[in-house]
Amino acid sequence: MLSELREQIWADWIWFPEGHGWDDLKDHDGKVFPKTQDLWATIPIALCFLVIRQIFERTVAIPLASLMKVSDKQRVRASPNPVLESYFCSTSKHPTQSSIESLSKQTGCSVRQVQRWFRRRRNQDRPSKVKKFREASWRFTFYLLAFFAGLAVLVDKPWFYDMKMMWENFPKMPLLPSQYWYYMIELGFYISLLFSVASDVKRKDFKEQIIHHVATISLIGFSWLVNYIRAGTLIMLVHDAADYLMESAKMFNYAGWRKTCNFIFTLFAAVFIITRLVILPFWIIHTTWVYPLTLYPPFIGFYFFNGLLFVLQILHVFWAALILRMVIKFLPGNDIVEDERSDKEETESEDEEDERRGKSKNGHVQNGHTVLNNNHSKTD
Repeated sequence: MLSELREQIWADWIWFPEGHGWDDLKDHDGKVFPKTQDLWATIPIALCFLVIRQIFERTVAIPLASLMKVSDKQRVRASPNPVLESYFCSTSKHPTQSSIESLSKQTGCSVRQVQRWFRRRRNQDRPSKVKKFREASWRFTFYLLAFFAGLAVLVDKPWFYDMKMMWENFPKMPLLPSQYWYYMIELGFYISLLFSVASDVKRKDFKEQIIHHVATISLIGFSWLVNYIRAGTLIMLVHDAADYLMESAKMFNYAGWRKTCNFIFTLFAAVFIITRLVILPFWIIHTTWVYPLTLYPPFIGFYFFNGLLFVLQILHVFWAALILRMVIKFLPGNDIVEDERSDKEETESEDEEDERRGKSKNGHVQNGHTVLNNNHSKTD
């Protein structure tokens, strides 16, 4: 029964155009084609990336952070309070006003003291600037190397210049060694990002990032299975073209190099829009969605592959809107671009001002009030 189900799922007519099938991907005459079992290699590669990342962050990223004078502000820790801690962990990190008043009665603290406790407690869970720098420097290094490796793989290929060539002799296109390693390394890296998602910095677009990673892994894996490798390599190159610029902008932001950060971020925004909103939809997706219909009747695999591309494209439009909002904010003369995805750290400068004011007036400390101060890192 399972074998019959497997045969139905992987039937030729589902994944290939009429007249073609899995038999076309069998090695012959010295020609090698992609195989399903090849994808298992990405798991140990992903694990290797996790190990290499730890070594890189300790031996390269941390010394680089010190060299660029990246440092963290001293955070005031929330005082131990079992009632507030229980509410923070099990109910909400951002209590409503009515909840704050209720907690105030339960703990014997004033409303402003409860507000301050939650602010300090939230800050304790936020990642440090050095941690963000380490993560950004690791991703910058990979995306930069991956982009130039992708260029080296594709620059002498005819489909790099004429994208219609990606369908020439499909699916009987032999696999090149450079394509094999490009695929395995890229797929292994994205799998490693999923493995490390629990410990990485979480941003406001966390769900979108997960969707992006899953869609990317599915797209790369599926394109390997059915030999859409020429299209897959172009898609990976387009994505890597902008990512290393974003990560480098973050690094300079954490180091306080504001003009450099703004310049690189502007460059990133331009490259992102050109590659993700122009080249990808109007050149690559057009060649995978429109042009194939002039060669073959549509089939389920055709819809599945392009469906994943459309998911990525929707995410690109979402991120492009955020990027443009950031660029617009600093164009009139703001000091630095603010990442809309960042979780902003709350400071207590106004609380301290209240305390000083209270001391001068009444001889004792007055309770502060909730303040959201925007003197923080603005590119995530």
